[in-house]
Amino acid sequence: MQIKITATDGRGTPGKMADAELIFTEGPLAGLRLIGFAVWERRTGSGYNVTFPARSYSVNGERRTFALLRPTGEGLEGQERIRQAIIDAYQAHVEPAPTAAPLPTLTVSPNAQAAIKRIADDLETRQATAHYQATDQASRFEF
Repeated sequence: MQIKITATDGRGTPGKMADAELIFTEGPLAGLRLIGFAVWERRTGSGYNVTFPARSYSVNGERRTFALLRPTGEGLEGQERIRQAIIDAYQAHVEPAPTAAPLPTLTVSPNAQAAIKRIADDLETRQATAHYQATDQASRFEF
């Protein structure tokens, strides 16, 4: 099974961070996907919550929801495993990739430092000269 995360990028309902779907890769459900999961920022600000697919309906004007994915037994272990897997997938989706190790510090001799400075100064001088020549040439053609 794979989990596909689609971030909301701040659009839509406040607090909703992403939509999620389960993509089945093995067994009798292979090639199918289960949509309707959502990752929400907790109101307390610490962590995330996951809502499961549900269908809403109305009874006597009162809005209710019918859970489409339910535990088979008395425990909620399966539901909690899916919830945690979706949160883990979301965190992996939004966390930046690890950065490469910093480059080692190089020690440059004073002679090399002086040569680098001369090259930089020469380059700066050439750029300034080219700029003034171009400006001077452009001013000759003004009408």
